[in-house]
Amino acid sequence: MKMKNILFVISFFLSMFSLTCFAQKKAHPNVIIIITDDQGYGDLGITGNPNVHTPVIDEFARKSIRFKNFYVSPVCAPTRSSLMTGRYSLRTGIRDTYNGGAIMASNEVTMAEMLKQADYKTGIFGKWHLGDNYPSRPCDQGFDESLIHLSGGMGQVGDITTYFQGDKSYFNPVLWHNNKKEAYRGYCSDIFAEQALNFIEKNKELPFFCYLAFNAPHTPLQVPEKYYGIYKDIDPTSGFEGDDRPFAKMTEKDKEDARKVYAMVTNIDDNIGKVLKKLDELKLADNTIVIFMTDNGPQQNRYVGGMRGRKGDVYQGGVRVPFYISYPPAFGKDKDIETTAAHIDVLPTLAQLCNVALPKERMIDGKSLLPLILGNDMGWGNRPLFFYWTRRYPEPYYNMAMRKGSFKLVGKTNFNAPITDFELFDLVKDPYEQNNIVSENQSTANILKEELDKTYHELITSKNLVDQPPIIIGSPYENPVILNRNDAGGQRGIWAQEEIYGKWKVRIEKGHYDIKFKFIKPVKANGRMYLELNTLVKQMQNQKEDTDIIEMKNVFFPEMDGDLIPYYAIGARNIFPFWVEMKRIE
Repeated sequence: MKMKNILFVISFFLSMFSLTCFAQKKAHPNVIIIITDDQGYGDLGITGNPNVHTPVIDEFARKSIRFKNFYVSPVCAPTRSSLMTGRYSLRTGIRDTYNGGAIMASNEVTMAEMLKQADYKTGIFGKWHLGDNYPSRPCDQGFDESLIHLSGGMGQVGDITTYFQGDKSYFNPVLWHNNKKEAYRGYCSDIFAEQALNFIEKNKELPFFCYLAFNAPHTPLQVPEKYYGIYKDIDPTSGFEGDDRPFAKMTEKDKEDARKVYAMVTNIDDNIGKVLKKLDELKLADNTIVIFMTDNGPQQNRYVGGMRGRKGDVYQGGVRVPFYISYPPAFGKDKDIETTAAHIDVLPTLAQLCNVALPKERMIDGKSLLPLILGNDMGWGNRPLFFYWTRRYPEPYYNMAMRKGSFKLVGKTNFNAPITDFELFDLVKDPYEQNNIVSENQSTANILKEELDKTYHELITSKNLVDQPPIIIGSPYENPVILNRNDAGGQRGIWAQEEIYGKWKVRIEKGHYDIKFKFIKPVKANGRMYLELNTLVKQMQNQKEDTDIIEMKNVFFPEMDGDLIPYYAIGARNIFPFWVEMKRIE
């Protein structure tokens, strides 16, 4: 046997011995996952940004295991579904961030449900973005306590309690605590962190899972003046003199956006400091796994380490993010890992660390990171990773990529394009994706394309994607149900438009319902309100002048599945409601 193979075998058995000893020593450690929203790879001091102040995260990273090539999806909801399930997002039914494509199937087993096997107390604080109605809410998917905003972001159309606050939506918000509306005082990131601290304090004697999912620094870029004042006079392009990395040029608006983002990030840094301090005060630090990560690249144009692209792109700037994990009793401190890893790996890693079984009877796409952390590559370098992003459904081969080893194939072309229309990068030699080498490496590109095709065709036929999970109306678990714009399908790009075709996929229980239709702007009298569901059509004339609420009372529906289609017809206009509330009255 060659010496290299002998060393590999010895390393493998030493790692397995370490894992066995660890499992016997700590049965069920606490877990805290901190994830931020639209904070790119470059929005930290430790990743080379001289203009942002993140001393807490920087110090945490220096003492942690640092994954230097960690990947997520290009946008929010797909990343979060993969994080929660260990599966590619398309398997879970998640295909978009709105357009009705951000509802995760209830048959998915989340990280919270997995940890319930060991009687963990589970809490989420911040952004969920995997469904706002039964049976896809956090409480339906394993969380004991939830304090969240709705849809993809506060101030967005799906978050009905903050949308109309406009440029103050991050301050003094009405949030959803255990599915009930509650008013809070203060800035949103401070509120989510404070409630997470209360959860940790309350459950300090038990194993707990705390998912602190800040909605910042996602737009709208709102931040307390105290933090903005730190950055209001800086030039975000300064400090890079002589740096030959390919930085994108920043407009004055880009610079101002960066100032606000950095202010929001510094606020997050302060709040993470409070969490880490609480662990020390409660003497929980040595029995708590802490993870920090972000969900995708930056939405705005700013420093991203010289990488190409940003949020929404399958280029490195859109999908490579910081990932730091700390749990000294199991694997010590301060280590860099260059091997490629991804969001799908977090769930199987926690299953191994927390000594709970992986979800059964389903494909888990991720792998435990623990062998890597303990020094065992075990062939990870050649694992393929699939990336895509387009609205509604994946579109071959537009904004689609496959990475395997050091090579990455990127499609920004047509469905029937020849291989020479793709881009191929060697990320070891060209980490900034500047040199397309597809012409001279067509055999390598074709191998990657075969892998990409195989993965795409498997994922696109996933049951939860083909049979989109319905919102259940009339259940005792949620009554009334409020259908919001984020979860509405129909025309592409449903947002705040008035005249647009929209619908919700629902399963309605037999019964009588009182229904409210809320409009963005008041509607005129003498139009007709329509509500269609398959073969059933309910309609009535509205005689109220300049009203933004129309009500239908005591409407009967048999048990049925279908597309719920509401609209207000007046003259030649069909106006889509902003939200619809359906309350079963029996």
